[in-house]
This record gives sequence, structure tokens and C-alpha cells, in this order.
Amino acid sequence: MNVSWLLLVAGTFAGTFLSLLVAAVGGLLFARPIVKGVTAYFLKRLMKDRYAENVWEMVTAMKRISPITVLENSLRAETGKVIERPFGSPRKFLNFDGLVFSPAQLAVLPAHENSPVDTKIVIGPTAKKPLTLDIPLLLGAMGYGVGVSDKVRIAMAKATAAVGTATNTGEGGFLPEDREYAKYLIYQYHSGHWTKEPEILKQADAIEIHIGQGATAGAASFIPPEYMQGEAREILQVPPGETVVIPSRHREINQPHDLKRLVHKLRQITGGVPIGVKLCAGARLEDDLRVAVRADVDFINIDGGQAGTKGGAPILEDDFGLPTIYALCRAVRFLQEQGTKEKISLLVGGGFATPGDCLKALALGADGICLGTAALWAMTHTQVTKSLPWEPPTQLTFYSGSLTNQFDEVQAAKNLENFFKSCVEEMKVAIRALGKNSVRQVNKNDLAALDEWTSKVTNVPLAYETANRTEIKTGFKKRKFRRIKKT
Repeated sequence: MNVSWLLLVAGTFAGTFLSLLVAAVGGLLFARPIVKGVTAYFLKRLMKDRYAENVWEMVTAMKRISPITVLENSLRAETGKVIERPFGSPRKFLNFDGLVFSPAQLAVLPAHENSPVDTKIVIGPTAKKPLTLDIPLLLGAMGYGVGVSDKVRIAMAKATAAVGTATNTGEGGFLPEDREYAKYLIYQYHSGHWTKEPEILKQADAIEIHIGQGATAGAASFIPPEYMQGEAREILQVPPGETVVIPSRHREINQPHDLKRLVHKLRQITGGVPIGVKLCAGARLEDDLRVAVRADVDFINIDGGQAGTKGGAPILEDDFGLPTIYALCRAVRFLQEQGTKEKISLLVGGGFATPGDCLKALALGADGICLGTAALWAMTHTQVTKSLPWEPPTQLTFYSGSLTNQFDEVQAAKNLENFFKSCVEEMKVAIRALGKNSVRQVNKNDLAALDEWTSKVTNVPLAYETANRTEIKTGFKKRKFRRIKKT
């Protein structure tokens, strides 16, 4: 009985498979002439029609105006309103690709492959309660409600706790789960009126006063009622039907010197945790930094022009702010000239996506690196298959997204944890290859510039100049050898 049943099943399966195979082959045979005919018709039209009737005109037109601009102009034509582009500018800025590390080999020996590498950093070393993190990578600000969902916030808190770094509340409402799951929590003191009670501020391990950011400069943000419903609106204490407005300026800061009073006030409330500012890097960067230094801040977070956001006007993303590498080098130079580089921690963000770029920024003088877009992509990982191809992955993570209920925060937390761990392990490999055993030992002397512009911006010698300096430093000199003639 069992044997007969098995034979019947096998026969049915074989018959089904054979039928499918025949259908597939038949389909290909019939499809080939159709495809060939359509292709021939299209090519003939392409090669005969005058330009005004030829679809190829779109190709030549888009060589003058990029497809991105064509699409965004279509969105402008549709709505007549300011459009908001997620993830920042697609513009190509000068970045860290023009720098390479100089490996340790003989003159300087590499560290042993199993030697430990210290990756700890301290934010606000002179603060009463300095913030010590296990790794030099921090999670950038992503606000609940105004940006991401509560599931994303919980995933970020759990992941950063697992690797010993900090998460940042951003400009959104304060979630108790943030404090519950996060090991280190940076509260972003924004220009909105919500969740600024002393009992909330006292729960922070550091306070970051939001002045500006790379993707939106210092402009105000407006969130229409349809994109802010439910719990987030209640936490922000904004009545139903009203647009949520994040003002461009703080009520407490109407003159530059007002910042010092706010810093002092927050320091008293929190009992001495590091108090810092977040700035968009502009052409007057040194003037902004001078105000921050005089306000006795414990850290400064510089956001470069490559920074991302939930949504910003393209004109702010593309045409405002300095490239991150410019901003970092100018900030380091200013703090050194002021004699405050060892007292005020310098964080930097904007376009960081690889361990190499992060380590180069640390070598140039940053104390910590803030990751945003790259971390968000790491969280969605394979979950993007839940949205593609019909919806973008942001619909999984944004508070107003249509697929937020399908986002798995447990999986996202693990993926983000792995992302941080992998990046730090790669950085450790590089630090050993430099012959060092601490991230704080990596400096500008470990770098060489590949082009003159990068060299000028960073004050890192060009590769051939570095080679000459190494000869002088190590005592090795080029010698001329006479050719010995055979007799």
C-alpha cells in the first residue's frame, strides 16, 4: 500500500514537472519572435524619427539636467510646495577618499595580531560626570514621532547598549523606553516646547543643545497633521489638527551670549553631565565655535554637508553647509589654537558609512563619530524585502510609514549591534596595522594625501612628501651605486 502510494506521488510530481518544462520551453519559443519584433520596431523608430519625436531626446536632456533634478522638478510641479528629500544630498562632496593610511612594517613594526586594542573614548573630560563610551562610534539623532517610530527607537537603544555606546533622542518626544533600554542616553535639547521637564533632563548621560544640522541648516521644520497622529502627538502635546513646528531658534537664545546661561542652567539641572552643542558647519564656523567655547560647553558636535535627515528641502541639503572633511579640519585647528582641544570633545557626523572613513576622521582629530543613515540601513537589513519593490524601506522605519507594523525591532537591534561590532573590529585591524594599540593613538601622522586639494584641506602631506619625510626621520638616505663593469 505504501509503495503504491509513493509511486503515485512520484508519477504525479514527474508529470507536473514535465508539463511545466514543456510550457516554459514553448513560452520561450513563442516569446523570442515577439521580443525580436518589438526590439526591431523600437530600434527603427529610434534611428529614423527626427529628434523632436524621438524618445532619445530624454537621454540628451538628462545629460544637461540629472534624472534626480527632473524627478524633483516634477514633484514641485505637482504640489507647488517645498519638497522634502530623505537621507540628505546626493551631491558629491570632497570626502575622505583622498587619504590613505601608512602601514607599519619595518621602520615601525605592526602590532601583534592578538594584541588588545583600546577603543574607549571620553566625552566631556573636564565635566563633573564625564561620559565614557566603549567605542568611538555613536548613534546619530533620530527623533521619535518627528522622524522614526517607537520600534526603531527601541531597537537603537538595545543595540547601542549591547556595544557600550550612546543613542541620541533627537528632536522628537521623549520615550521612557529609550531610558529603559539604553545604557548611555544623550538627550537632544531642541527648540521645540515638548519634553523638557527637569525630571526628563536628569535622566540623560549628556545633553546636546541642537542649534543646527547638516541636512537642514538652522531652518524650522513643519510636520503636517496627517504625518503626526497617535501617541507621538500626545507626547509632543500638540493639539489634533495642528501642524507640528520645530522652530528655527530656541526661546532661551536671542543673543549669542545667551547660550552660556542655557549651558549653566542645564549643568545645574543635570548635576554635571557633559553639556554640548550641535552645529551645522558653515563658512563662519570659527565664529560659531568661538561662541560655544565661551559658553563653557563640554563637547561640540559638528554636522557636515553630507548629513542625512528624515526629510529636508533639497536647497538646504545641496547648497548649505561645508563638506564634513572641511568642517572637521577647521574645527580641530580652531580648538587647537584656542588651547581647548584636550578639554572640549569634538564629535563629527555627516556621510560616514565605512570603518575606514571613521578612523580617518579620528586620525584628523575627531573624538567620536556619529552615524545616522548607515545605521538605519543596517537596521533594515533584509527587512527591506517587506517593502520593496512597491514601497521604499523608509516606510518601515518612519513614524508615519505605512509598513511600521511589519518592522521587527528585535531583528533590527541585533543587526545594528552586529554592524557596530563589525565596524569596530575592522578599525582594530587597521590600528594594529599602524603599529598601535589604542584608537586615541591614531593621528594625522598616520595619513598620506593622494591629491593636492585633500592635502591642502587636511594639512596632511602628499604621499611623495611623506616618503621624503620618513627618509629624513628614520635616517635612511638614498645612495647612488656605481655599476661594476666586468673585466
